[in-house]
Amino acid sequence: MTATAKAGGKQSIESGTARLQLAAIGMESEFSLVVDGKQVKPEQVFGDPRAFLGGDLMHRIGTSYHLPTGGAVYFDTGVIEVATPVIEIRPGCAARAGRSLWEGILEVREALDEWELKTGHEARLVGFSSHYNISFELPRHMQGSSRTVGKLALLLSYILPVPVMLLAANRRSTGIGVRPRGERIEITADFTPSPSLMVATATLITGVVREVMTWESFELDMLESHGLPVIEGYRPIPHTSRKGWLAHVTTYPENPFDSDVDQDTWITRAGDRMSLRDIAGRIVKHFWKPIRRISDPFTFRLIGSVIRGRAPSLLDLEDRPPEYEDVGRLCTWDNLFPERQLSRSLYERVLIRAISGQKLRMHGRHYTPIRMRGWAEVVFRRDDTGTRHVFPIDYLIRHLRDWERGG
Repeated sequence: MTATAKAGGKQSIESGTARLQLAAIGMESEFSLVVDGKQVKPEQVFGDPRAFLGGDLMHRIGTSYHLPTGGAVYFDTGVIEVATPVIEIRPGCAARAGRSLWEGILEVREALDEWELKTGHEARLVGFSSHYNISFELPRHMQGSSRTVGKLALLLSYILPVPVMLLAANRRSTGIGVRPRGERIEITADFTPSPSLMVATATLITGVVREVMTWESFELDMLESHGLPVIEGYRPIPHTSRKGWLAHVTTYPENPFDSDVDQDTWITRAGDRMSLRDIAGRIVKHFWKPIRRISDPFTFRLIGSVIRGRAPSLLDLEDRPPEYEDVGRLCTWDNLFPERQLSRSLYERVLIRAISGQKLRMHGRHYTPIRMRGWAEVVFRRDDTGTRHVFPIDYLIRHLRDWERGG
C-alpha cells in the first residue's frame, strides 16, 4: 500500500511499511581511531567519513554514509563504526555477513592509507566491539506475556555467554551482552581480529537465537527444561548501554576471561563440576542441528574444533593478541568465501545496486536510486516525471535480475 503527498511541488509516493519480509541478520564493528600514537575522536579529525572516504558516497543519516559493499560507515560517540547491510537468513548467511563486514573494514583501511599519504599522519584502527543482530519477527499475537523480545534477551543472556566467550572473547574482555531492540535481538561482544572466528561467532549466535525463538516460552525455567548448564551464582546485570543484559566479569564467582578454559572449577546449578569448554560444549551440542542448518561447511567444522579444543580460542592465548591494535593491516580479510563459492545474498545484491545509483527499469519506466531510507527501503526518482518513489527491498528482489542486466 502506498500514500501520496506533495513535497517541494513534486509528487512523492511513500511506502506504507519498512518491515523486512525475510528473517535477516546484520553485523557491525566499532573501532577506536589512533592518529600519530594518540587516541582521538574521528568526528574531531574528519567531521564526517567523506573527509577520507571521498565525497560521492550516498548519505544515510547523520554522519552515516553507504559503502559500495552495501554496508555503511559512521561515527558514533568517539568511534568509527562499520556495518553490514541486512542479509537474509539461509545457509551461509553468517559467512556472507562476515565477508561484507570485512570488505567494509578494508574500504575504510584503504581510504585511511590514502589519507596518510596525503597528510603525513599515521592512523590505526583499534578493534573495540562487534554487534550481532538477529531479526525478531514473532507476531504479537504469538508472543503473549512469556514470549516477548525482552524476555528472550534475558533468557539468551544465560545461554550465549560461555560459548561466545570461546569463539569471540580475549583475556582482557569484560562481558558478553544481549539487548532487545524491538524487531531484533543484538548480541554485543569484543571485536574479534580473526575473520573466521567472527564468522563462527555469528553462525553460532544465529543458530541459537533462531532456535530459542521457537520455544513455547522465554521464561528462565526453560533453562532447566532443556538441560542447559548455568554457572552457580551467575546473574546478568543491566547492560551498560541501552536496555538489555550483560554477562560481566563481575557476575561470575571468578573472572572467566582470565581463567583456564579447560580446568573444571565451575559448579553449575545442577551441581556438576565443569570447565568453561565443557559448558560451552554442552550448550553447542544442544543447538548443533540449528547451527548446522544455517552454517557453511568450513565454519561448522571450525565451531566444533574450537569448542572441542582442537583449534585455538583467543582465550587459549596468554594475552589479547596484538592484531587488535592495527585492524586492516595486522589482521585483514583473506577472501575465505569468494563469490564463486558463496554468492551474495538477495538483500546484498539489491542494496549494492541501489547504493551504486544504477538505474532500474520497471513497468516501462526508468527509476534512479537517490538514497536509502533505513535498511529496508530505497528512494527512487522516476526519470520522466521527477517524482520520488519508495520501494521496499523485498519488492525490488522481484526486479533484481533485470536490474543486474542493466534493464
